[in-house]
Amino acid sequence: MTDLFAVQDKIRALTERLHYLNHQYYQNDVSEVSDQEFDAMLRELQELERQYPEYAQLNSPTQRVGGTVTKQFPTQEHRFPMLSLANTYSEADLREFDERVQRGLEGAGYEYVCELKFDGVAMSLRYENGQLTQGVTRGDGTRGDVVTSNVRTIKTLPLSLRTNQDAPAIPADFEVRGEIFMPLGVFNDLNAEREQNGEPLLANPRNAASGTLKLQDSAMVAARRLRFYAYSYLSPRRDFPTHSATLEALKTWGLPVSDTWRKASSIEGVLEFIHYWEKRRFELPVATDGIVIKVDDLRQQELLGFTAKSPRWAIAYKYPAEAGRTRLNEIIYQVGRTGAVTPVALLDPVPLAGTVVKRASVHNANQIAALDLRLGDMVFVEKGGEIIPKITGVDLLARPADAVPIVYPTNCPACGTPLVRPEGEAHYRCPNERGCAPQLKSKLEHYVSRKALNIDGLGAETVGRFFDLGLVRDAADLYDLPQRRDELVNLERLGEKSVQRMFAGLEQSKEVAFDRVLFGLGIRYVGETVAEKLAAHYRRIDPILNASVEELAAVPEVGGVIAESVAAWAQDAANRQLVERLKAAGVQMELVGEAPQPLSDRLNGLTFVLSGVFEQHSREELEQVIVRNGGKVTGSISKKLSYLVAGDKMGPAKREKATALNVPIIGETDLLAMVSDGGL
Repeated sequence: MTDLFAVQDKIRALTERLHYLNHQYYQNDVSEVSDQEFDAMLRELQELERQYPEYAQLNSPTQRVGGTVTKQFPTQEHRFPMLSLANTYSEADLREFDERVQRGLEGAGYEYVCELKFDGVAMSLRYENGQLTQGVTRGDGTRGDVVTSNVRTIKTLPLSLRTNQDAPAIPADFEVRGEIFMPLGVFNDLNAEREQNGEPLLANPRNAASGTLKLQDSAMVAARRLRFYAYSYLSPRRDFPTHSATLEALKTWGLPVSDTWRKASSIEGVLEFIHYWEKRRFELPVATDGIVIKVDDLRQQELLGFTAKSPRWAIAYKYPAEAGRTRLNEIIYQVGRTGAVTPVALLDPVPLAGTVVKRASVHNANQIAALDLRLGDMVFVEKGGEIIPKITGVDLLARPADAVPIVYPTNCPACGTPLVRPEGEAHYRCPNERGCAPQLKSKLEHYVSRKALNIDGLGAETVGRFFDLGLVRDAADLYDLPQRRDELVNLERLGEKSVQRMFAGLEQSKEVAFDRVLFGLGIRYVGETVAEKLAAHYRRIDPILNASVEELAAVPEVGGVIAESVAAWAQDAANRQLVERLKAAGVQMELVGEAPQPLSDRLNGLTFVLSGVFEQHSREELEQVIVRNGGKVTGSISKKLSYLVAGDKMGPAKREKATALNVPIIGETDLLAMVSDGGL
């Protein structure tokens, strides 16, 4: 008989230990245990919580990995309004602000706190008895969206606060305001992945963070590696004398507070801080767009009060977007893995936002035409979100008489194949995916990349070199390399040890999970998340290759465009041959472990379409109910369809089509009644 007290104690002990290790790692940069040991403890806790959910704690460390699916985000009124700050780009305006503070405080002494203004998403967090209980977006300043399950996935954010004898006591109920942001490295990785998958690039880290927080699947949010900086403490009481004291307290309780803030005893000190960070901010791993200046004394803040829209005791200084003027020398055209042809401008070097810019994005033919770009033009360049250099305009007064109009190529710059422009797309594409060298090389580089097969000893540079030497053309050729050992060891910069390491990496890659292999195949629009969903749904490669567009579209997170891309890829004989060769090499083409067992055969022979938002369960959960009870899920309505399961906000077109075809329309409750005890 299970000792439930022992189980409860074990869950509590694991929870506390993992919270402590997270705090040490993310706040103090200390790794007390190996990643393997940490993961083992986390898996043990997950299994105990699965068996005994009644003992799982509200802010269990297992919340970090996500998995909650939120069909819609409820809104909630802020206890303390999230007002916007007055903005300025002028130092003169800052001096006027300082004079208003002087008048408002009637000559009393005061100090400022200066903080970097991080470019992310404002968030209000509520802690009760030291536990994170709610995360609400700014919204309109009065009401915001409750995104707690997504916020809990942010690993630098403590779910349970810690204190010590030297720290202030943690109040029973308070709020923390701060900024959720996407680190620049994560943003660049995400955009690189989207570019490889033929998806439009995200404009800047702020938009990326905002969009991530609205994702319905918190597991996808966890994968985006968002971060949080706290910058404000709110409570019905005045628990601290100064704003700087609240920042110190928040840090001692384990909340992440940027170490870049400073106190200033005068407006001159504020201006020194602004000038200090004007260039140095580009060295930080997070996007910034200005400085926030606040009166430090909280009693003085109360005396100064608020306008209708913003506090009188704070102001934001915004750094002007840094722009440069330089000469456009040439446009080159890069061919990506999916065949997209992207124009890139080559410029005279110009210093911009902490770097020397020599290249800038021109995006596509539409932008070249809209800007009327010509070779030899003097162009204005900015960094979009201070990340990606882009041409924003042309100095027409400086246009030379011999400036050459840019004619977009009609043939692939790499292989000469006539370019095509699919309807509804901005990019021209090279359709020669079998013979276009940049596409073939990029596919190989993608296959060996860290997020795909991650083959030790076979990085992008090495695999690109092998391609240039004619040693490999596709992923399956990599597994034939051991047969060419003598040839490889004699190559410059390789040698016996490097070749042995590469061969070992190839062997290890045969153990890589099927979902990462599927991602590594480089199917357009199939990113990491879609690959995971397809692998979990079908479990083997063969059913994916044989699935119809409608069947693929019914898989969670897939949809019509991705389904068409996967089906087209699967119908290509060369791709099927590639899969067979990879199978023969021993690469994983199915998920290891047992598939979920059928619950009943109550829905045998029945097909369903799910549409809309459901109250009791997510769409994915209802799909599992159908499949595990013998039914099938499809994405389109036809005469052969058994039932349309209608949720809230279902589109009228599907309802009309189902009615016209006499397809029965049922609700979520009706579906669950059909399976009875064979449901969830």
